[in-house]
Amino acid sequence: MPPSFDPRYMLDNERLERRVAQFATAESIFSQGDIADSVMYVQKGGVRFSVVNDSRREAVVAIFRSGDFFGEGCMSAQPHRMGTATAIAPTTVLVIEKSEMLRVLRAEHAFSNQFIGYLLARNIRLEEGLIDQLCSSSEKRLARALLLLAGFGKRKRPDRLLPRMTQDSLAKMIGTTRSRVNFFMNKFKKRGFIKYDGKIKVNNTLLEVVLSE
Repeated sequence: MPPSFDPRYMLDNERLERRVAQFATAESIFSQGDIADSVMYVQKGGVRFSVVNDSRREAVVAIFRSGDFFGEGCMSAQPHRMGTATAIAPTTVLVIEKSEMLRVLRAEHAFSNQFIGYLLARNIRLEEGLIDQLCSSSEKRLARALLLLAGFGKRKRPDRLLPRMTQDSLAKMIGTTRSRVNFFMNKFKKRGFIKYDGKIKVNNTLLEVVLSE
């Protein structure tokens, strides 16, 4: 799992030029097709990253939590945002311009090594997600998605209590229908794997679903 950055570096490093931006729940941070000119770091809250194809079908590609970077595609050959970033809770992000991010990566080797490690780890998670999408049942995909959203395997103390997410968003994340998500959520609740009353609290026993044959 991608390791979280030490927030003290992002918040207290006077050598890093950045600005603070705050967003309300459901507010757009950037939209698909916008100019890609900055990298963002989630200080507090959560961000949904989604993509819409030519048929106007939306897919939720990732959920970013506190300690995550997003928008780093601007540092490669992406002149425009490849998807839409939306706050899923009251969210605070640090915005770092592309030129400043490149400068810091060249100048501060410790930061550069950590950032590269973060990107490599996240790439592994994306590969695991693709394999999961191709090979696992929708029930296992949902269980894995809930565990990842709660930070299991990424943090020593997982959040367990997830930000509010609709069943439609969960369905788009795992490539199934809302009715199937509703069926499995009720099943997980009856088995004590989650508590679900609008907000979702994830128990580590949900791992049984992921690890089952």
